[in-house]
Amino acid sequence: MNVAFIGLGAIGLPMAKRIQQAGHALVGVELSEQNRATALAQGVEASAHWNTASAAEVVVVMVATPAQLAALVGQFSELRAGQHWVIMSTVGPDSVREQALRLQALGANVVDAPVTGGVARALTGSLLIFASGHADAVATVRPVLQAMGEVKDAGEQVGDGQAIKVVNQHLCAVNMVAAAEALSLAKALGMDPAKVLALVERGAGGSWMLSDRGPRMLEGTDTQVTSMVDIFVKDSSLVAEAARGCNAQVPLLATAHARFCQAADAGLGKRDDSRVIETWS
Repeated sequence: MNVAFIGLGAIGLPMAKRIQQAGHALVGVELSEQNRATALAQGVEASAHWNTASAAEVVVVMVATPAQLAALVGQFSELRAGQHWVIMSTVGPDSVREQALRLQALGANVVDAPVTGGVARALTGSLLIFASGHADAVATVRPVLQAMGEVKDAGEQVGDGQAIKVVNQHLCAVNMVAAAEALSLAKALGMDPAKVLALVERGAGGSWMLSDRGPRMLEGTDTQVTSMVDIFVKDSSLVAEAARGCNAQVPLLATAHARFCQAADAGLGKRDDSRVIETWS
């Protein structure tokens, strides 16, 4: 298929490369000059102009925030007939539904398909994708989605995928903060956190988040950035917003959100999200 991929950041670029490697024609759209240069160096053509996406059969969106998604959709006054938009960003149910209505008014078919798995699984094409929307639209874009990972049918309504991602991000935020607190406890007990991590991650208290973020937590402030603290400030805010909308109680999420905000306030917002552990220092 002819695909435009909007948002070639840390996770977007490897996702785009998997689509290209699967044999689809692909062009990237990315505002950051540095990210465009990185994409080109890795064999992905990239433009700074939104209208590059106009001719694509499928437009994949991987921007960071609801505001960025709204601004992106606002750039288009007309679309290619029958164009399919796949919104893979984590923006929350309300945002994706609002922007889907705007896109549908222009004649687009919209699939809500947020992902989980991070950069590591984006690189291997093994992301978990929560795809929701009209069955025909999901079926049309499935070959593109399958290039990036395992597609799970999340529901027939746009927004269902985002709702599932909200639950996922609740677990990610709470698990990451719990991992940071546990490793800080190990240090306070006079133990080597690295040795403790190697033992407990195989026990009943282990988790994917502990095994993935734990080693980076122990590497220090300058560890490689795969997902920023600011992203989890945003994501945990989306979880809190969704919870308020349905009167759900999420006290653990509130604690985790406060820790990410504390890390951002300490100047760690652009650092790897594992640096939330520094709020225990």
